[in-house]
Parts: sequence; structure tokens; C-alpha cells
Amino acid sequence: MIQETLVTTVNPQGEVHIAPMGVHIDGDWRIILPFRPSATLENLLLSKTAVINFCDDVRIFAGCLSGRRDWPLSPAERVAGFYLADSLAHAELQLVRVEDDELRPKLFCKVTHTVNHRPFQGYNRAQYAVLEAAILVSRLDMLPPAKIQAELDYLRIGLEKTAGEKEREAWAWLMDVIEKHQSGAQA
Repeated sequence: MIQETLVTTVNPQGEVHIAPMGVHIDGDWRIILPFRPSATLENLLLSKTAVINFCDDVRIFAGCLSGRRDWPLSPAERVAGFYLADSLAHAELQLVRVEDDELRPKLFCKVTHTVNHRPFQGYNRAQYAVLEAAILVSRLDMLPPAKIQAELDYLRIGLEKTAGEKEREAWAWLMDVIEKHQSGAQA
């Protein structure tokens, strides 16, 4: 199973990096597969720790992909790291082993501590649409423009029916990124 999360890591200078990432769940393992090059990969290899954040504010996912990475943080309890203050829950991880790969190494982590901050109330279709659009934005250089547009057209249906202010804001940030990417490709 893959869970869409926000992974926080810390570099040697103490700077926190936030990255939307699908984390693979395999029994007790949490497997993180960042593409090379990646701040998440470098930070995790150096510190041997990370925090997985479970969050229902899709603006954080969209924000990370549109240059908005300044989100409130709190110190982790058992690892040298931080969690997103707005997370519903977080899991603190320790890196145990690495399966190296030229493109996408597999980082096998064990959960050392979990905290539930508040209950999950469920996702609406707009939140799902923003998450899927964020994934598309992260693959703008990998997918054909027609595929991206077709997916966005479909996702927009759920967004328009169920979005609140946060979801509309997040969607707008992602559409700005796509528009800039397309205008750069056409220039």
C-alpha cells in the first residue's frame, strides 16, 4: 500500500525540508523512494531519520510543489527532526537499510514513535483532486501535456462540486505551476 504523506527531513545545517511523497507500507516497514537528486534522499542518508506527516490540509502538498514551504513545525519527540504542526498524526522514523538504485533508491525505515494529534474527519473529492493534481505537477517533465490536461479536466469536476477555500487556494497554486511550465515549454 502507498500512503500520500508529507515527509520532513533535516539537513546538517538544521534546515527542515518538507516533501510530498507516497510512502510504501509493507508490514512494519515504511519504504521511502525519493528520486535522485533529492533533498529528502540526502537528508535521510545523512541523519538516518525522517518524520512522516499525515495531513488533511492539501495546501501543504500544493504549497511544496509551488514554492510555499514555510509551514509551522514542532520538534519531534524521539528523533532529531520536526513534524508539521498542522498534521493529524505523525510517525517518527529511523533508517535501517538502503537498497541503492541509480534513479530511485529504496530507504527502509522503522517507526520509532507515532502520535495522533486530532481525529481524521475524511477527505472530500476536492482534497482528492488536489492530491492527484499535485502528483501530476510533480511529473510535468515525465507525462505528455495531453494526459495532464485530460486528468485535470476530470479532477476539476470533483473540485468544483466539493471544494472549500483551502482546496480552491491549493488548486490555484498548482494551476499556476502548470501554466508557467506550459508557457516555458512553448517559448
